[in-house]
Order: sequence, then structure tokens, then C-alpha cells
Amino acid sequence: MKTLYRKSILCGIPTSLLVLLSLVLPAQEIDLLVKGGHVIDPKNKIDAVMDVAITNGKIAQVAADIPARSAKKVINATGLLVTPGLIDMHVHVYNGNDDAYIANGPTSVAPDGFTFRAGVTTVVDAGSSGWKNFRQFKAQTIDKAQTRVLAFLNIVGTGMVGRLEEQDVNDMNPVMTANMIRQLFPQLIVGIKSAHYWGDFTQVDKAVEAGKLASVPVMVDFGEHEPPNSIEALFMKHLRPGDIFTHTYSYGPDKRETVVDEQGKVKPFVFEAQKRGILFDVGHGGGAFSWRQAVPAMQQGFKPDIISTDLHTQSMNGGMKDLANVLSKFISMGMTVPDAIYRATWSPANVINRKDLGHLSVGSDADVAIFTLRKGDFGFLDVRGTKLKGTQKLEAELTIRAGKIVWDLNGLSAPLWDAK
Repeated sequence: MKTLYRKSILCGIPTSLLVLLSLVLPAQEIDLLVKGGHVIDPKNKIDAVMDVAITNGKIAQVAADIPARSAKKVINATGLLVTPGLIDMHVHVYNGNDDAYIANGPTSVAPDGFTFRAGVTTVVDAGSSGWKNFRQFKAQTIDKAQTRVLAFLNIVGTGMVGRLEEQDVNDMNPVMTANMIRQLFPQLIVGIKSAHYWGDFTQVDKAVEAGKLASVPVMVDFGEHEPPNSIEALFMKHLRPGDIFTHTYSYGPDKRETVVDEQGKVKPFVFEAQKRGILFDVGHGGGAFSWRQAVPAMQQGFKPDIISTDLHTQSMNGGMKDLANVLSKFISMGMTVPDAIYRATWSPANVINRKDLGHLSVGSDADVAIFTLRKGDFGFLDVRGTKLKGTQKLEAELTIRAGKIVWDLNGLSAPLWDAK
């Protein structure tokens, strides 16, 4: 009946007036318009108040003063920050019920429950699976998640089942690992992971061999060596430019050499390694971020290349919490907001060679995060339970994944309820 009613009205309007109306009132070609927010898009060097238009799940336009009447739905982002959807480059999301640690185990988390509420639209699982169980991880998690899930493949064939299994040199097969990437999943698997090895450089070297065969970077968690292995040798002799050192600000000197010495000085070779092209990832985790490392490093100009969480059940309820909180920590240590956003968007996109991500370029997937930069008196914890005070904190107001609203903290996108 409503459709017939509209048709009867239009039939009573002269053709000349219909033509005039079509010229004056533009068609609603934009599905969603984020209007009046302060856009920070490091890739495109945007740091200004802009509007973001989304059509068919893609970015259609980023410009000032896009007419609201051209959009089907408008979100007023005045006073808020608008960024590309964040990329968390170090998580563990191979969640399952096996009697295991992280590979199909309860320590990993289901991604959608912990990503969107922090402005995250893409995660990279950091070696939870190896070539032997990646297919299960894909079917179980990657294919079912709304969050875009990519992966570093563990050099250990069974991934992170447990610490003992991760010592099995016979299960470190560079050829099979590389084949899984090159021949089957080159868009999903973006690198190789080496972690939790108690021996020498054997595991790292096998991971680098696989990385060379597959033309992907290697991420190394270089802890748990007693006595600690040399990180200078790791950076200068074993890793390649473009490879990644994670848990950069960890403090566990009995098992892991630190980047800041006991006198609070960044070791000179660390700066040299960064110049050489070794990339440094935060990988906060439940036990791998200490103020006694991060604060002096930041004060001396040693910044991480990537800010990430190491999300899992043992980190999310501790000092880490989520990526927005970790970014806020670096802002509290003096990093600018655009610099922090860069390290969770365009920087990790380049590291994993997914340059289709981490920006708001026209034609790219409409992955967008809207934040409040709250002002106040905040406290940020490290993994040792010590607090750093800060005056600014990012809070995710709304998250858009491929053009769809997947998180809305305060109903920013919703009409007001009317009792009438």
C-alpha cells in the first residue's frame, strides 16, 4: 500500500517539476557518511577534520564537507578521532578445546569478542599454528570470524601445542612451512614465527630459511634461554632486514637479554639494528612489557615499529587489556597520537606486505575506527603491576568492518528512542 501511495503522489506532479527535483536533490549514493571527525590516516598523510563516505563496503571519498543529503545514513563524529581500522599484528586466536596451550587451546581467544570493541578490524595470529594444523585453524576460526584474521605460521609443524613440543627440531621443516604459504595460502599467511625455544639459534635459522623460501618476514620471540642468547648476534647475524623482534620491552634478564641495560641505557647496537632494518614489535602480552624498559627507551628515542597486544587469556585481563589501551600507554610516554595510530595501521600493513590494509584510500575496504580521546587522570599498568599515570586515553566509540557497523559503544549510529 505504501508503494502504491507514493506512486499516486508522483503521478500528480508535472514532469518538468520531477526533472527539477532530480537536479536539486542528489541521489543517496553514499551508504554511510562519517561526518565532521578528525581523520588520522598516516598512509595518505591526512591529519585534519574530514568526512568519510562509504559505499558498497568500500571507501568512496574522504573530503571536507561532503553533503549529508547524499548519504543514506550519517554518523556525527564531531570532536572524535576517525582512523583506519587498527591492525593488531600479534595475537593468539586459535581458540579450541584441546588439552593444549595456544594451538587449538583455551589460552587463545575467539577474535570477534575482543577486536571490534578496541577499534581493531584485522589481527595477525602470531604462530599459534604450524603447517600441520593451519587448515584446522583456518576452518575453525579464520573462515568464521568477522574480524579479518591473518597469520604467522610457526616453524614448528604443530605450532604452540606446548613448550616441550616447541623444542622438537625434527618438527621444524622449512620446506613444508614455505610450501603451505606459497602453494596454498599466500594471502592469509604473512610470515613465519619462531618462539619459546630453549636452545641456540637453530629454531631461528630454520624459520629464516623458511622465510627466504616463501619470501615472507620472520617474527622472533627470543626468550626462555638460560643463559640468555645474544640479541646483538640475533639482530646482526641471523635476522634479515624486514624481520621482526617481538616483546621488545620485556624484562626477564635471566632468560632474555633486554634492549635497555641495567643502568637504563638503550644498548647502542639496538639503534644500529633498527637502522639495518630489523623491526621492533611491542607484543605486550601477560609478561612481556615493563616500564623499566619502555620508558627509558622512549626517552632516548628508541620507538617500536609496531604496537601490538599479544592478545590471549593471560594478557587481556592484566596490564594489557586491548590495543586501544596499549596505544594510550605510548601516548602517555610522549608519542603523538598520529604516530601511535601509524604504528597500528600503515606500519604493520607494510611489514606484512598487505598494503591494501591500514588506510582510508578510495576503493579500499571500509575498515574504520572512531575514537574518543578522553582527557583525565588515568593509570596504566605494566606486567609487573606498576603504574604509569597519563592524562589521555583512547576509547573506541564505533568500529566499521567492510562497511558494516560492528561496534557502537554509545549508540553513535542509532536514532533516539521515541516513546510516542
